[in-house]
Amino acid sequence: MYVPMRIALINSREDCAGVNIRDRLRELLAEGGSWPLANRHTLAFHEIAGRLIYQDRIDEEVDADLIIFLSRHSSVHPTPALTVHATGNYGAAELGGEPQTLAPASPAWMHAVLGSLAARAPEGYRVSYEVTHHGPTALSTPSFFVEIGSTAAEWADPVAGRAVAESILTARPLKTINLIGFGGTHYAMRQTAIALSSRGAFGHIVPTRQVGDITPPLILRMQEASRAVATYIDRKALSTGEFERIERMLDDAGIIHLTESEIPEVSRLDWATYCRVRALAGEIAPGSRIHIHGLAGEGTPVPVTVAPDLVEEIVKSSKDRFLESIDELPIVHLSKGSAEVLPTFIGFEDASSQLARDITTLCVKLLLICENAVIDGDHLVLCKVRFDPGKARMLGVPKGPLFATLAGGNAVTVEGRRITADAVQTTSVKRIHIPGLERYT
Repeated sequence: MYVPMRIALINSREDCAGVNIRDRLRELLAEGGSWPLANRHTLAFHEIAGRLIYQDRIDEEVDADLIIFLSRHSSVHPTPALTVHATGNYGAAELGGEPQTLAPASPAWMHAVLGSLAARAPEGYRVSYEVTHHGPTALSTPSFFVEIGSTAAEWADPVAGRAVAESILTARPLKTINLIGFGGTHYAMRQTAIALSSRGAFGHIVPTRQVGDITPPLILRMQEASRAVATYIDRKALSTGEFERIERMLDDAGIIHLTESEIPEVSRLDWATYCRVRALAGEIAPGSRIHIHGLAGEGTPVPVTVAPDLVEEIVKSSKDRFLESIDELPIVHLSKGSAEVLPTFIGFEDASSQLARDITTLCVKLLLICENAVIDGDHLVLCKVRFDPGKARMLGVPKGPLFATLAGGNAVTVEGRRITADAVQTTSVKRIHIPGLERYT
C-alpha cells in the first residue's frame, strides 16, 4: 500500500545535466502514458539559480515530502555514468553544507531509481551509487541526487537524459532493508551490486578514504539519517585495524552487521521476522551464524529439532547435497565454529512438525543412497568401512603413496607380498534411533 507524496524535482538553470533531465521529464509527461510516479504522487518542478550543493534549507521554500535533485556529476576520471546518492559531509565541508553533518536520506527511493537506471542505462554508461560527499546538509526533508556524468558531452546527451527521466517516473519503492555502508571507492561498487540483487537499500555510505573520520556520534547520525536497521562493511576494502574499529563502534551502538551473502538471504524475510529468527538463533546456540534457505515472508519462528546423530552423519557423508536439497524448504540452518550444520533448525510455527519430518526423511534417504546403510526396526544402521593405517603398518606397508593406493581400494605389493585393501580396513557400525523410522522411507 503506497502513500501519496508531494515530490519536488529541483534543478539549477546553470547545470545543463539538470536541465536535460528536467526537459526529458516534462516531455515524457506531456506525451502521456502511465507513469507510476505521476499517477501515484504529486510532482512539482523547481528551477533555481546557483549550484544545488549550496541549497541548504531549500526544503523550507518547497512544500514536499521528498526532494529529488537533478544534477550533473563531474570526475577527474571522466566516465559516462548515471548515479544516485545522499548528501552530507563526514569531515570538512569542501563542497557545500556543514562539516560532519548528514542530510536525511531516502534509501527506498534511491534503491528504486538505481534499479530503474540499471535497466535503462544507454550503452557505455555505468550505473552506481556514489558515497556521501557534498551538500546541502541543512535539510529536514528526505532527499537524494540523481546525476548524469561525467563530461559536458554526457550532461547534454538527450538519450541519457531520457533514461534518467524514465527511471525516475517508473520508480516504485519496495519494502526495503535500509542500510548504511562502509568502505570502497567513490562509486560504491559493492553496495551497488548488493542493492541491485536484493532489498538492501543504502542511505549514507562512507568511502575507505574517509573511514578515519568516522566517530560513534557520526555512526548514529548515519543510522538516523538513513533510517537504517543494519549495516554492511566492504571488508576487503578496509585494513584489519579499520574493520575492527568500525565493527566495535557498530557493536557498541547495537547496529546489526550483515555480510554480502546474508543481505540477499535476509531480503526474503520480513525484517521484524528476521530479527526474531536472529534472537532465537542466539538462544539456541549463542554466537551461531544464520543460513536462510526457503524461509520467506513473516511468521513466528520456532526451533525444529532433528536427531543430532542423523545430522552429524549426513554432514559427514553428503553435506553439499543435503544443503542443496534443503534450499527449497522453508527453514533456516545454523552453523557455529567447525559445526557446519547444527541439529536444531528454525522454521515457522505452523509448519514446524512437517519440517522436522521433511528434514529427517531427506537425511534418511541420502544416507541410504550414499552410505552402506540398512533399516532395522526403528534404527538406521550405518556400516562404515575405513582404511586403517595401523593395520597397514603392521603388514609392513611404508607410509606414503602405497597408503593412498590401499585407501583407494586397490592392492599393493610389498617385498613380494600382495596386500589387498580389505586386509587393511576397519569396519564400524553405528545405530541411529529414529522413532517411527518406517514413516521416513
